[in-house]
Amino acid sequence: MNNPAIYWYRADLRLTDLPALVAASKQGPVIPVFVLDEQLGGDWRPGGATRWWLHHSLQSLKSDLRARGGDLVLRRGETTTVLKELMEETGAQHIYASRQYQPWSQSLESAVKSLAESYGGDFKRYPGTLIFEPEEIKTGGGTPFKVFTPFWRACLKAREPSLPVAAPTLAFVDTPPESLSLDELNLLPRDPNWAAGWEALWSPGEGGADRALQGFLEGHANNYGEGRDFPAQPNTSRLSPHLKFGEISPRQIWAAAQHLKHAEPSSSASIDKFLAEIGWREFCNHLVAQFPAMPDRAFNAKFDHFPWGENPDYLKAWQQGMTGYPIVDAGMRELWQTGFMHNRVRMVVASFLAKHLLTHWRLGELWFWDCLLDADLASNACSWQWVGGSGADASPYFRIFNPVAQGEKFDKTGEYTRRWVPEIAELPNKYLHKPWEAPALILETAGIELGETYPSPIVDHKEARETALGAYAELRAQFSE
Repeated sequence: MNNPAIYWYRADLRLTDLPALVAASKQGPVIPVFVLDEQLGGDWRPGGATRWWLHHSLQSLKSDLRARGGDLVLRRGETTTVLKELMEETGAQHIYASRQYQPWSQSLESAVKSLAESYGGDFKRYPGTLIFEPEEIKTGGGTPFKVFTPFWRACLKAREPSLPVAAPTLAFVDTPPESLSLDELNLLPRDPNWAAGWEALWSPGEGGADRALQGFLEGHANNYGEGRDFPAQPNTSRLSPHLKFGEISPRQIWAAAQHLKHAEPSSSASIDKFLAEIGWREFCNHLVAQFPAMPDRAFNAKFDHFPWGENPDYLKAWQQGMTGYPIVDAGMRELWQTGFMHNRVRMVVASFLAKHLLTHWRLGELWFWDCLLDADLASNACSWQWVGGSGADASPYFRIFNPVAQGEKFDKTGEYTRRWVPEIAELPNKYLHKPWEAPALILETAGIELGETYPSPIVDHKEARETALGAYAELRAQFSE
């Protein structure tokens, strides 16, 4: 039989629709390996929530491989050093992987290619993380798109995505290399276990991803277009953590969604809106692949001069869900307790931090990175810059979400807010999103003492909005002179 090939797993923890794994299976016996390189990425090493998901996703992948007669080799260390050790231990010359797009990916993949070539083999990299490669989608002038709508329009006019491929038949080496145990990777939180109960909320792994997709398409997809903005309703797919870890490919999602459109034409508008969100993920990854400083620096360089404030008390109140604005606090508490936050609420809490509190968007980006199960580097960076006004296709500087109006519009009955901010649950709807306006008797009846049982607003909305508009106007004037 041919020499064994190493399959280097990263953010593609699945067996189905994995072109690189199909190619590796044709080379000979496959050695699947995952390397925990904790020095890779700097500030963008896996955060606490993603480490929890990674543990369970690796556990699922190991189980799937064992069911096929193999196993997943787990190692820790500097990536090229570990891969070199594996090549020497097994005689493997070829390394296969799915292409990645983080700022460090190109240099790392170049180093792995040089390593494989030094052993007389090759590093073979295949698509599998996105629907379209960054080189495929360009403006008429051959430059990257910087606005989402024309980008997505160009994607829809490009080639039809090919159908997903089945999981290959795999052969494995008779004596697999030594592996760390999953527990030895030390990915789970301990003392305290702040993720207690998450197993009941989430099902990491390829099987869980497939169930999440089918459940969404069969149950909520038809309501997505109109219902996705209401956080108390289950109209979103909750596929983002599965996508982040590559337990499902965007091509699989595309194919399944298109099938539903053809089977139920009445769902077309909602499905198109859903696929546009997959398109936003594509857009963000294309941007970071071509502008790798985006997670760390303002895309619009003039925002390097924006007068961001430095109030640690504001930041802490925001992180803890104690701002005094119920919809903001509900979102931040949902994030801490579940590792997730509804997308509409993400926009509200991000706008509040960047514009009401004038706190640098990167501090919000870092908090989300540590707390979100779906902390995708590109989507996180681009979305925070969109809110802050500094990114590609950024939200206009004058768009400042009113947290009261957002709560009253998208959580009118208060179901979402009452779930996550139970200390104000007894307030009538009229005052739920603005408890400071409630008469003293109503507050007393609801068991609320503002400033004690629930905080008063840390800033006044009107004043904060005017301050933010003034800061943005000053920046515009500075660069128009």
